Amino acid sequence: MTEYHCDILANGLRVISVPMPYHHSTEVLVYLGIGSRHESSRKTGASHFLEHMLFKGSADYPSGVDLERAFESLGGSANAATDTETTCFHSRVHPDHIAEGISLFASMLRRPLFQGVEVARRIILEEALSDLSETGRQINPDNLVASLLFPNHPLGRPTIGTRPTIQRLTIEQLKQHYATYYTPSNTVLAVAGPIEPETVLHVASDAFGSWNGPPPPPSRPWSDSQTHGPALRWVRDAGSQVGLQFAFLLPGREDKRAVDLRVLRRVLGWGGMSRLMVRLREELGLTYAVEAGLALYAEAGLLAVDLAVSPDNLAQSTEAILEIFSELSQSEIDQDELEHTLRNYRYDLEYSRDQVDEMALRYAWGELTGCLRTIAGDLADLDRVSASGLKQTAQELFVPKHLRGAVVGPYKSRDRKQVEKLMANWRP
Repeated sequence: MTEYHCDILANGLRVISVPMPYHHSTEVLVYLGIGSRHESSRKTGASHFLEHMLFKGSADYPSGVDLERAFESLGGSANAATDTETTCFHSRVHPDHIAEGISLFASMLRRPLFQGVEVARRIILEEALSDLSETGRQINPDNLVASLLFPNHPLGRPTIGTRPTIQRLTIEQLKQHYATYYTPSNTVLAVAGPIEPETVLHVASDAFGSWNGPPPPPSRPWSDSQTHGPALRWVRDAGSQVGLQFAFLLPGREDKRAVDLRVLRRVLGWGGMSRLMVRLREELGLTYAVEAGLALYAEAGLLAVDLAVSPDNLAQSTEAILEIFSELSQSEIDQDELEHTLRNYRYDLEYSRDQVDEMALRYAWGELTGCLRTIAGDLADLDRVSASGLKQTAQELFVPKHLRGAVVGPYKSRDRKQVEKLMANWRP
């Protein structure tokens, strides 16, 4: 059975339909290939700023309130997110109003008014404050570690931008950014739910068929030229806990080891039985929660471990995390743990078939990035995962020269010395 349908309009816009006949809601989603990696250093944050501007009204809905009311009248509520490589606009829509929902997104994307720029700027500046200390220092571990992994490159800059760049972006710069990247060949429309692909294609043609624009320019490529050892960023901040993140620089999403990395991410930090949770919480009592995250971009990526601990537990937590990575490189995962991890991964893939938003997102993102993964394909990939293959991937990728970290909070000087010594001496 075909999991999805893909059609391409004459202008290059791709239309994804995911029929899910037994559901009672529809997800309409528009993905664009525009994110923080497509920005110069002086325009950092432009993609995220532009996302906000599209909610400020269109030629057909003269204010943001009018636009939101229109979405709510269809049973939805429009939202959006900008990340390193993409921007995604999405909303749930009642199945009886798919045509109106697609037309609403077309109005937002094709006919924005670019009004209310100063209101949007104030909102974004407030949003950016969550990444800063009282003295204006960067305290978001994601941003700190990215700057170490991808120095002097857009991949290492905050998606939201910095206060100076947010404050100086002009409406002319935003319009130019829009004209460059908001083009049909850089866009994927996806609809999932109780739909007919022919109907979706017909409506999409009506709403988007006359849209035009050139392909966007290529983004600045990344090449790994960092060969020195582990690096840590330390930032003092108030609070009762220390935020800690360790991350490894990885190859991009097309690397043959990507499947192993997705499994290793689950071994490390997916659920209460993951190695990080069992060791740091259940056995050592060092933290309430610890997570592992995986981000794979076109030509690079990272696997990160995040947790918050009391200052007294900082050194012991670091030692425990490094030990776990050493174990993955030194010993094969036993069969019970591997089967448990793969079984739950398969369950999650099956469960995703019940979520219209997950289905729309999966195929739209895959089509946009050229990394399309069907559920059937993912399940087949898992059948080929082995304990020996996971060990080899860990040996190749979890290495000292690609390890970076950030510590944010009221750490103690003696613990800083101990953590830096652990990092400098770590050999998997």
